[in-house]
Amino acid sequence: MMTENTIGIIVDDDFASKHIPPYPKPSFISFEHPFRIRSILNHLERNNIFKNNRIIKVAPKIVTESILELAHSKYHIEAIKRISNIGGGFLDEDVFVSDDTYALAKKAVGGAIEAIEGVINGRFDQSFALIRPPGHHAFREKASGLCIFNNIANSILYLRKQLKFSQKIAIIDIDDHFGDGLAQFFYDDPSILYFSIHEFDFSGGDLGMIDELGIDEGIGKNINFPVPAGITNSDFLYCLELLDPIIKEFKPELIIVAAGFDMYFADPIGNCLLTSIAYNKFTERLLKIAEEVCKGKISFILEGGYNIIGLPYCVHAVIKALLNEKYEPPEFEKKFSLSDESKREELEKIKNFLMDLLHPLGTQ
Repeated sequence: MMTENTIGIIVDDDFASKHIPPYPKPSFISFEHPFRIRSILNHLERNNIFKNNRIIKVAPKIVTESILELAHSKYHIEAIKRISNIGGGFLDEDVFVSDDTYALAKKAVGGAIEAIEGVINGRFDQSFALIRPPGHHAFREKASGLCIFNNIANSILYLRKQLKFSQKIAIIDIDDHFGDGLAQFFYDDPSILYFSIHEFDFSGGDLGMIDELGIDEGIGKNINFPVPAGITNSDFLYCLELLDPIIKEFKPELIIVAAGFDMYFADPIGNCLLTSIAYNKFTERLLKIAEEVCKGKISFILEGGYNIIGLPYCVHAVIKALLNEKYEPPEFEKKFSLSDESKREELEKIKNFLMDLLHPLGTQ
């Protein structure tokens, strides 16, 4: 890796102060709170991340409504704007809108575009967009799962339609929850590889099943690795061993990470047992793959992650890996010990089944 690579961090104080949920904890929607970003920024400032001359602080791109229309219907955009204008309300049981939601959600799209465009244009080598609300559950016509607009989908369509960037893109979604909106945008697109590792309810069923492989020309380019609740750091990294052959065969020009951190052991709406070192090791591994296939071009876009004590450490762990600097996890995580292979037997069966599905499609 280049020792002097630069990393663009997309930040804006509005993400740390606006779009406040209308209900107090412990309601589900209350966790998507400005404190998420404020806690991250405070932590990074305490650790002098922004004083590193390889870190470039960047403001979100200012986007027009016409850019939102690349990914979303006018009706959906107008619905968010209208509810914001009357002071807020609810679109669904897990989607709230405040008086400033429309403006902030539009700014989140601009943050994702800035992060990805900056990597494509070579202004920095890698990037991390510290934005909210998250986006990977949002559909073209509908907000869903705390998400208003689909930040990553909108960014990719901006690259395609505005910048005429036609090369292959790989999306790696590590959020605890399946990015159903993001998968749907590109389900038939052979130029977009979507790989998601997510917690799955094997007893009750869910979206993000292992045999959801894409359709038509996109078949084999949608890859789901559903995992049981309770996976540990080593389980997570074991699952991601699949990435190496899949990405090297696909040969993308850019890798986008839908960076959710709600597999963290203390997350209030996830049920996995990861600590921040797992995200550090994942980033190190992914960066090595990216250097081989796409000159290290990776953009992390924040999705979930709702424990405001652990979330800053997870983000810090990713940035330290991108900087190729040693990351030291906090003492309280070191005392959180688990069996190294708590779900290995189950995961091996899932992995082998997935490989059997992909092999005839030439995906691995």
